[in-house]
Amino acid sequence: MERCVAERLRGALGPLGLEAHAFKVGWYNAVLQPAFHLPYPDDTLAFVVLSTPSMFDKALKPFVNKERLKIIRDPVDQCVSHHLSRVKEKFPDQRVDVMFDYEILPSRKPKFLAQTAAHVAGAAYYYQRKDVKLDPWGKKKIYGVCIHPKYGGWFAIRGLLLFPDLQVPFLEQPAPIDCVSTDEKRIELLEQFNFHWQDGRYRDIIEVKEKYSEEQKAYFATPPAERFRLLGLTQ
Repeated sequence: MERCVAERLRGALGPLGLEAHAFKVGWYNAVLQPAFHLPYPDDTLAFVVLSTPSMFDKALKPFVNKERLKIIRDPVDQCVSHHLSRVKEKFPDQRVDVMFDYEILPSRKPKFLAQTAAHVAGAAYYYQRKDVKLDPWGKKKIYGVCIHPKYGGWFAIRGLLLFPDLQVPFLEQPAPIDCVSTDEKRIELLEQFNFHWQDGRYRDIIEVKEKYSEEQKAYFATPPAERFRLLGLTQ
């Protein structure tokens, strides 16, 4: 059952430069405090959706050209939301709940913790301070970061697709690929991400198969309010 859903998702999302990785809600809830739990039974089937470097050309630009007049908020968020809503149509007999990375609850907490979801689904390894044996940071706050085995840091976690009516008790959990395996490299990664994230060097901590084009880098380096102009949109 999970395979059949996964194949249908791959068929729909792959051509858009999006990846979907299956997980059970229980894997996610098991590593988080109750305040962050997803309100579904443990065996519920879910997928975390990532955008790869090719999403910019395969999904965003065509979407902008077609929906030009309807784009009123962040074009990437709107593009992903459009395509994930269309994915729901491919499962007319199923209830499909969608959560987006930018959504927050009334309590101001995010609806889901994107990097934890990517890690438990085996999609990308979430490197955190606890993964470093000799921690050099003392009292500093150090945020963790996900690294994809193929794209390094050149990807983004966009949303979750949840199938409340599909229970998958026998789904096996894949371990994420630990591609930054030495302490030195992990320290370098977390230093770059926390203190020099603007220059994007952390994204290249491993050798990557594909990264953002110059046009895409320029787009994401531009303050959100000015991105409309880059895409030829007026606000």
